[in-house]
Amino acid sequence: MATAKYDYGLGRRKSATATARLTKGKGNVVINGKSAGDYLSGNKAMLAEVTDPLAIVGKQQEFDVTILVKGGGLAGQVDAIKQAIAKAITVGAADLRPVLKKAGFMKRDPREKERKKYGLRSARKREQYSKR
Repeated sequence: MATAKYDYGLGRRKSATATARLTKGKGNVVINGKSAGDYLSGNKAMLAEVTDPLAIVGKQQEFDVTILVKGGGLAGQVDAIKQAIAKAITVGAADLRPVLKKAGFMKRDPREKERKKYGLRSARKREQYSKR
């Protein structure tokens, strides 16, 4: 029994981590066992954003994408998924890397949440100053 060949990519954003598997198919996107539309609760903007790397290289209908994503919120997860898909595409077709890199899908966004400091309400918010 032969397993289907797939290309693998890993993406991260904030505290979200996504792994993507690209297999030959018809353009189905599955996130954590659910269809992408169900997982993103019908948010059309986020759904379009997830498939941006495939759309830029014109391969939306050539691959089925299976994604496992953990941590963070939906916005961070979507950015992690985009990076994972872009990296998986370059594994199979290295000639597409410059196109994806120019579009900004290959770079990890390094911004993280700043930790809370003692004596403050949040990372930087202080108690209101009182002169008297």
